Amino acid sequence: MNSDVRAQRLYRWLGPALVVVLAAVARLWNLGAAHDLMNQFDETYYVKDAWTMLQLGYEGSWPEDGNASFLSGDVGVFSTDPTFVIHPPLGKWIIALGMLAFGPGSGWGWRITTALLGTAAVLLLMLIARRLTRSTTFAVVAGLLMAVDGLAISMSRVALLDTSLTFFVLLAFLFVLVDRERTMARIAESVAARVEGDTPPLSSTASWGPLLWNRPWILAAGAALGAACAVKWSGVWVLAGLGVYLVVTDALARRRAGVALWPTDALRQGAVSFVLLVPIATVVYLASWTGWLVTDGGYDRHVADANPATGLFSWVPLPLQSLWQFHVTMYNSAAGITSGHTYASPAWQWPLLVRPTGMYYHHDALGVDGCTAASGCSQVVSSIPNPLVWYAGVAAVLYLAYRFVVARDWRHAFVLTGIVVTYVPWLFFPERTVFQFYTVLMLPFLLLALTFALQRIAASGSADDDRRHTGQRLVLVFLGVALLLAAFWYPVISAMTVPYDFWRLHNWLPTWI
Repeated sequence: MNSDVRAQRLYRWLGPALVVVLAAVARLWNLGAAHDLMNQFDETYYVKDAWTMLQLGYEGSWPEDGNASFLSGDVGVFSTDPTFVIHPPLGKWIIALGMLAFGPGSGWGWRITTALLGTAAVLLLMLIARRLTRSTTFAVVAGLLMAVDGLAISMSRVALLDTSLTFFVLLAFLFVLVDRERTMARIAESVAARVEGDTPPLSSTASWGPLLWNRPWILAAGAALGAACAVKWSGVWVLAGLGVYLVVTDALARRRAGVALWPTDALRQGAVSFVLLVPIATVVYLASWTGWLVTDGGYDRHVADANPATGLFSWVPLPLQSLWQFHVTMYNSAAGITSGHTYASPAWQWPLLVRPTGMYYHHDALGVDGCTAASGCSQVVSSIPNPLVWYAGVAAVLYLAYRFVVARDWRHAFVLTGIVVTYVPWLFFPERTVFQFYTVLMLPFLLLALTFALQRIAASGSADDDRRHTGQRLVLVFLGVALLLAAFWYPVISAMTVPYDFWRLHNWLPTWI
């Protein structure tokens, strides 16, 4: 093996590994800096819920001063009375695992698992980008941009559910991508074999394609999507969107292979894909409720006992009937969240980055905790993405949509599917109170679109040396500026103590504070 081949193999491993290390450092360094339960947002609920789930199997109730008691180390003041929740339990079980390992005494305990999943999400993005761009370099670019992005870092450093959701969604997209690589060739080979006579010929074109049941990666994607739904219900949109994607890609593959009745054939395969994808997702989702089902104290745990179902559903066990009624209550409550909030931002504003979310703010006067600036010092956790990367990513999505119309590249369709299922549904809830930080789920696909755009600017594969060199310089300048901005923003997404005036320098728009 010559030295060039060895160097290439080393780079294929070392480049992504260094990005993962950088992502881990950015997310884990001083993770407990903000020793607080961020009561502007739901960390104040999820952490205490997770702790009671470890003790009771379900979410118990806390007194009004529960935060102060918890932060002081008195973590046993909860009661066995259930508290009402509007999100499924898996995300809180993930938070609970951190406290099981490290204890509830600091932010390390209740944030560590989220930080680790946020780091793993960077690796998943690189695996996806490597398959899509067919370039280790641009896979590293995609991972690097996410590793140092303020939105991705801040959401990995607070005990919320969205980073766990992002991890499982990316896992599902990776599994679907691997399945596509295997399945397209199998369809073409099977149809060609029929036409050529390896199996009884039907005509010069096959009327039907194969029904593919042996698709373990779809089963794996279904399990990942079930876990996503068990973190937040918005995972259902991804489940539905990827289901449609599978039907459409199967249909197009059968048409390309020469299947005469390809629309009907795709529906046949669609039914098979449904059986592979949805039941396992349902099983995983129900499994996340095990703690609630095997204990007696959860909210609405026995609501069906007094009013059991009759007729068609009378055979359903009472715990599952209660679970269904609890879901109805949860849905009605979640759908009715329309109260105002300082950081509320409707989905149409998200691409414009009008109102990024301030998760945490603490101010110390001059001379307190080492503050030396005349106006005092601040600790801030802002979930703002890198502004340059964000706006460039939004432009890249529009560019990718244009390129898909022109070139019909399936890779572009794959990325656009991710954008659609993570963003578009929120546009249909204009009255609901939502926040910019929800876009952490959309961010990886935005970065994939940007990576495609940067790859085209770099003119990789172009025979024109001048164009390629100019494009590569532009990409390097862009990445350099993006990294400088990431360093500039890091102190105010990681709760570092900084002068108040330094924090003010980051508020480029009046709506950012």
